[in-house]
Order: sequence, then structure tokens, then C-alpha cells
Amino acid sequence: MANENYTVDSFVITGFDHLSNQKLLGYLILITYMLILLGNGINLCIILTDRHLHQPMYILICNLAVVDIMFSSTCSTTMISVLLAEIKTVSYYSCISRMYFYHLGDIKVCLALSLMALDRVLAIRLPLRYQSIVTNSRTFLLILLSWLAGFIIMGVMTSTIDSLPYCQPIIRYVFCDYPAMVRAACVNPEPYFLFPAMINLWLMCGQFPFIICTYAVLAYSVTKLSNNSSKKQMINTCLSHLIVLFSYYAPKLVSSLLTRIGVVLYLTDRNAILIVASLVPSLIHPTVYSIRTKEIRKRLADVFWGKTSS
Repeated sequence: MANENYTVDSFVITGFDHLSNQKLLGYLILITYMLILLGNGINLCIILTDRHLHQPMYILICNLAVVDIMFSSTCSTTMISVLLAEIKTVSYYSCISRMYFYHLGDIKVCLALSLMALDRVLAIRLPLRYQSIVTNSRTFLLILLSWLAGFIIMGVMTSTIDSLPYCQPIIRYVFCDYPAMVRAACVNPEPYFLFPAMINLWLMCGQFPFIICTYAVLAYSVTKLSNNSSKKQMINTCLSHLIVLFSYYAPKLVSSLLTRIGVVLYLTDRNAILIVASLVPSLIHPTVYSIRTKEIRKRLADVFWGKTSS
């Protein structure tokens, strides 16, 4: 720590203290978290156990499922503990580790969506060369590099948090994340938001426009298809990816937009947006891919009816 006179052994989560129906919210978060684990777990099991699905697109879906489980687990377990078990205290290093994996998951979701968009645009624009360009080994390499980028970014942010002096062990938000921990420190928080702001700028103004552009290219390519069956399949695939994309970016865009137009977001409002942004995308992702991806839907039906894949 930067100053031994300003150290804490644990933090107290106080973001839910104003709520009168804490148990109800706790059970809603618990049910949502269990559905996230179930949905992503099913997709992982289906893809990993079916060798016909060992293809780049499904490897990327597996990557997203792993990220969703990590992303939702780091915040859900804290909130469930506070709301249902009434354990508001989180140890210092537990809080830092949860912060690390929460933001790692947030960054990784964005990078995973970018890789999936790139995969789809190559599949549709270069169908004859797709299998030679996008191989399983190259897909694994890109996934590995995206994880490495996340580890490096979070290493910088975590070292910043660990160097801060803390006067009081109070977290005013609903779980341990970077803004909550910076604001809990006895320092002027503004300088410490510069690096995260640069990362958010890269994610919102770099990755998001890139993904939108790829789907614009896909939409144009779909209109040029003469085969109605192929056109319908491509539209379904793109629609699935777009639903997943906007479920992740919508809360962030709403929060940024409200801030830019001068709407004052109280702590309760920020906590509500934070909970929605942390749980809803991870719930929607496996649902969309289970329902709208033909191969996963068919394999799920085979498992349900007791059939075996050849």
C-alpha cells in the first residue's frame, strides 16, 4: 500500500442499504445468476461434446460463454451474499480480485463480440476462402491474444487500486468494481479515471463502430444473395449476433447518453444500471444462441429427446 497509516483489511458493501425489499432483489439476482450458469453451461457442454461443432464460430461462442460465467460470477456472488446472507463485509484482497475479474470479463465480452463479428463478415464475404483463412488454430490464437490484452489492461488498473490509501472501508456501490474502490480511497478520484476513460473510449468509439461496420457490410452482402434459403439463414445468424451486441452495449450507451445530456444519475440509478449491465447480457447471450442457432438448437433437441449425434 502507498501509506501504511491508511490501510484496510476489508470493505463494507453499502449500496443496498436504502432498499426495503432486499430479499426480493436478492432472490431475483440469484435466479438470474442460476439461469446464466445453466444457459452458458448447456452451450459449453453441447459444443464441447459434439465434434461437428468444433468450428471457429462455435469456439467463439464457447469463449463468450466462459467470459459470461466469469463476468456474472464476480458481481453476482457479492450481491447475493449481501442481500440474502446479509454478509456485507468483503476482504481487501477478495475485493481487488473480484474487481480484477469483473472488468476483465467486461473487456473480454467486447473483444469476443468483435472476434465474432469479424468471423461472420469473413464467412459471408469470402465464403470460398473462409475455411482456409479462419482455422481453429488461428481462432484459438486470436482468443488467446484477446485474453492477454485483458490481463495487461487489468494488471495496470489493479496496481493502481492497490497503491491507493483507504481512510474508511466503505463501498457505496453494490459490488467491488474500479469506480467504487477509487471513490472509497481518501484521494481525489478524478486523475485515477483517466486510464479507464481511455479504455472505455477504445471500447465504445473503437470496437463498437468496428462491429457496427462489419454488420453493415453483412447486411449489404445478404441483400445480394439470390438464394432465399441462404439469405434467411444469414439473416437469422446476423440477427442473433445483433441481439447479443445490443444487449451488451445498450446499458453503456444509455448511461453515457444520459450523462452527456446533463441528466443527473443518483447513486440508486447508477447501481440499477450497473446491475442490469452486469447480468442481463450474460443471460441473453446463451438464450439467443440456444434458440436462434440451428445446430445448437438441433443438438439440444436431440439431447432432450434422448437421441445421440453420429
